Order: sequence, then structure tokens, then C-alpha cells
Amino acid sequence: MGMPDAAPRKNTVRLGDRVFSNLSKGSGIALLVIMAAIAVFLTIRAAVAISNNEGNFLTTFQWNANDSPPVFGIAVLLFGTVVSSVIAMTLAVPVAIGIALFISHYAPRRLAGPIGYVVDLLAAVPSIIYGLWGALFLVPHMTGLFDWLDQFFGWTGIFAYNGTPARSLMTVGILLAIMILPIITSVTREVFKQTPKAHEEAALALGATRWEVIRMTVLPFGRSGIISASMLGLGRALGETMAVATVLSPSFLINASLLESGGGTFAQNIASQFKEAGSMGRDALIASGLVLFILTLLVNGAARLIIARRKEYSGANA
Repeated sequence: MGMPDAAPRKNTVRLGDRVFSNLSKGSGIALLVIMAAIAVFLTIRAAVAISNNEGNFLTTFQWNANDSPPVFGIAVLLFGTVVSSVIAMTLAVPVAIGIALFISHYAPRRLAGPIGYVVDLLAAVPSIIYGLWGALFLVPHMTGLFDWLDQFFGWTGIFAYNGTPARSLMTVGILLAIMILPIITSVTREVFKQTPKAHEEAALALGATRWEVIRMTVLPFGRSGIISASMLGLGRALGETMAVATVLSPSFLINASLLESGGGTFAQNIASQFKEAGSMGRDALIASGLVLFILTLLVNGAARLIIARRKEYSGANA
């Protein structure tokens, strides 16, 4: 005599799971709504300013938004923002990867813990502290480096130095590199720690050296994490305000040399101009903020595309 068929189990979902799922969906929708609201606000106010602008918004080398008629452009601001961020990323990313590898795979446990704690602590330091340090310590001590760059690389024009105060885009880029270094290091270190031990042990069993283990297992596994950490640092570099405003000597000129004083960034210009700006001046600053908003979205979108194309190297498929 056969056993009776078991009654089919009902596919029930617990109340807590439903609440959590709905909260997650609601949070995602709320984030999209907030981003859309910000974009609409910036676009409306920017359209008012650009429609009244007597200059070319993309190519004009001046910022007289409070004049009648207003004349302003973002050429200098876009150049300064991109160049200082590129300098910061060029200096910070290789060093951050090296520090992360040292903490996660080379340093003894007794040493790795305190170093990791200090790195995390540096990531929490307010930007104004970095700005004050940069203005009072970094700027006076950059002259020697600038003289050296001028001596050996001044022939390029990019590193020509005429002895002016070191309140330049190069100084800003170095300061931003120091600021974003702890962020990139912290995220990259945690990604490297997630490398499957079985992969590392298998490479060691095949006779690989420690560097070969890192090259064949750790770096490929953490590639998408490195990109994500770098984009997180780049986001801070693009939008940094007080530190840049404290160190940079602003001017609406694009200098051939990165060592000459002057230049500007979107965030620095907004911070320095907003207090004295009239109605049209604020709309013009909001228009520049819209460009920074779009630039940040493009950078993050590009990072997501890179990560998606290299998904086979990420930890998701490990």
C-alpha cells in the first residue's frame, strides 16, 4: 500500500521578509526621485542663467555673472576640475593599491591592525583640516619640488616654473591625492581581504612566489573593487570644496604650466562666489553645479560599464 502524497507546501513569505523587501524597494525609488528632483531643479535654474548669458557658457574665460548683462563661462572651471582630479588619481591610486596590498598580505598582523586603523582615521578627517594643512605647510614646501620639476622637465612647458607662490593646480592635485588616498586604500584593502584563500593556496602549491600569487589571484579578483574604490575617490576629488578654496589662488586663466598660480574648479568657484552673488549670479553658479553633476554621473556610469565588462574577473564569479 503506497504512502499518501505529501501535501504541497505553500510558498509563504514571512512578514519580516516582506517588510524588508518593501523598504528596500522604497529606498531605491526614493533615491531615484531625489536624484531626479535635483536634476530638474538644477536644469531649471541653469536654463534661466544660460538664456541671459551674453558669453559662451562653454568657452568664455571670465565670470561676471552679476554684471548687466551677465557674462560667464565654465572653460577654466572645467579644465581645473578635470586636471586637478587627474593629477590626484594618478598619484593616489598606485600608492593606495600598494598600501592595501601591504596591509592585507605583507604586514604582520600586529602591524596591519594599527596601520589599517590609522588609514581609516585619516579618511574621516574633515576637508577643512586638510585645507589648512595644505595652505600653511604644503604650499610653502612645494617650491623645492617645483624648482626640480622646472630644472629637468621645464622644457615641456607643462612643468615650467617662474617662482610664483605654489598655489597652483599641481599643488591642488597633490593635496587631493593625499585626501582621497585613505578612502581608496580602505575600500581596496577590504576587497583584497575577500580573495578566496583556496585560490591563494592553490597558487602557492604550484610553486608561485608571493608576488605571483598576488598578480594571478589577488589583483584579478579585486579589479572591480579597485575601480569602484578609485571612482569613490574621484568623486570626492571632483567635488572637493574647502580644501581647494584654501590652497588655490583662483583666476580665470588657463596656464600652459601646471605649476603657475591660478586656475579654478567648479566647487571652489561656487564656494567663493556664492555669498556675494545676486539672483543671476546664483543661477549661474547653479548652472556650473549642473555641469559638475553631469560630469560626476558620467564618471560613475563609465565605471559601472568597466566593471560590467570585466565581471568575469570580479569576486562575483569566484
